[in-house]
Amino acid sequence: MPYEAVIGLEVHVQVKTASKIFTRVGAGYGHEPNTLTNEVVLALPGTLPVMNKAALDAIIKAGLLLGCEIAPVCKWDRKQYFYPDSPKNYQISQYDQPICLGGSVEIELPGASRNVMGEHKKIPLTRIHLEEDVGKLNHGAIDSLVDYNRAGTPLMEIVSEPALHSAEEAYAYLTSLRATMIYGGISDCDMEKGQLRCDANISIRPVGETKLGTKVELKNLNSISFVRDGIAHEIKRQIAVLERGGTIIQETRDYDGMTGTSQSLRTKEEAHDYRYFPDPDLMPVQVDDAWKSRIRATCPELPFDKQRRFFEQYQLPYTLTSVLVWDRELADWFEQAVQLAGTEKAQAVGNWIVNDLLRELGNAKQTLAESKVTPAHVAALVKLIDAGTVLTNAAKEIFVDMAATGEMPEVIADHKGLKAAPTNTDELEQWCRDAIAGNAKALAEFKAGKDSAINAFKGPVMKAAKGKANPKLVDETLRKLLASM
Repeated sequence: MPYEAVIGLEVHVQVKTASKIFTRVGAGYGHEPNTLTNEVVLALPGTLPVMNKAALDAIIKAGLLLGCEIAPVCKWDRKQYFYPDSPKNYQISQYDQPICLGGSVEIELPGASRNVMGEHKKIPLTRIHLEEDVGKLNHGAIDSLVDYNRAGTPLMEIVSEPALHSAEEAYAYLTSLRATMIYGGISDCDMEKGQLRCDANISIRPVGETKLGTKVELKNLNSISFVRDGIAHEIKRQIAVLERGGTIIQETRDYDGMTGTSQSLRTKEEAHDYRYFPDPDLMPVQVDDAWKSRIRATCPELPFDKQRRFFEQYQLPYTLTSVLVWDRELADWFEQAVQLAGTEKAQAVGNWIVNDLLRELGNAKQTLAESKVTPAHVAALVKLIDAGTVLTNAAKEIFVDMAATGEMPEVIADHKGLKAAPTNTDELEQWCRDAIAGNAKALAEFKAGKDSAINAFKGPVMKAAKGKANPKLVDETLRKLLASM
């Protein structure tokens, strides 16, 4: 029997704020254990939470970026459960009045090849709510110690509808969602630091069935690749259980990405098990239109919207946009270079960035901010090539030197003698005549309408010019001679 998978993702994103959600104590990563705590974090008697407005601004921004409805009023609830890493033995969260409702995440599925755009879909969201993070247990050989540094960090939970149907869709969803959060400055989404965590709810059903099957939750998925692999593993496991005549039970399973195996942790709790009730210490929050307008003014253009604009405005191919748009800093850098070089040179600029700049950054283990190459360097190099002052092969050498020294391309070309030699017009014309005379087959093909046949003459001309002839003049001269034959 063919089965269909139905997947919903619960993604927790740590909000990038200076302080924690209900107290002024700092938020951060990598500090000595239990140094980012105070009496509020530790829930000592007599303490009261105070709302961090920056966390509210961030979740409103996330909601606007994802097309959510921003609730005019949201309230805070206590979610009751006992874990050693929860100082209160309850979590302040949002239950029946979350701040963001609906919305969607646009995804792109893999294309037929890396150079071909895949299908785009929008995955609907149920809600986004804000809550406080818990601490972290550090397990040793003979004990487990709790670090409360993470406790109280503002945390968004982004809940999708059960509208994903494959591991690849889940991978694309998380990739797109992560980029949106980074673009908006909402979170750095570093999974190694716990800033983005994902739980996957997976069920299967016979193809054509509309009723949902029994769901299983996968926990501890600490990389986007492990989410994809864990979902694929769980789909296969559930199909195998049913084909053996077994029954899927609702449970939470731990997936080990290193071994590709999972094991049962516990039977899954339902909402009533948490005994939610309104938090008596926090007032409901009212979000008016003026507040939303202020946040909307800070919302950036999202990656897929930027990609569509790059297609239209710069006529860039997918091979370039699929690299440029996923890094906001790199996309901005590209547009700065295009502004200096001219819009008609956008593809040339993009090629130098994607093929050469990123290679040199990788070799030097540098970030874009650390690079000695600026948009002005790339724009100047493109102009030198277009003017015929520097040939492409020489430009490759110049780029490596630019990355190492930060010198402008014309200075490097002068120092290293890499400028194309001025070509005597009569001499160039004779080289072109000789090339045409030496290739009767290419001449016949060109006369028969095969324009690309002209390239057969260019190699001999460049060889005669010792590689320093202006390619643009070579092409023009060849075409002038061919037209007269």
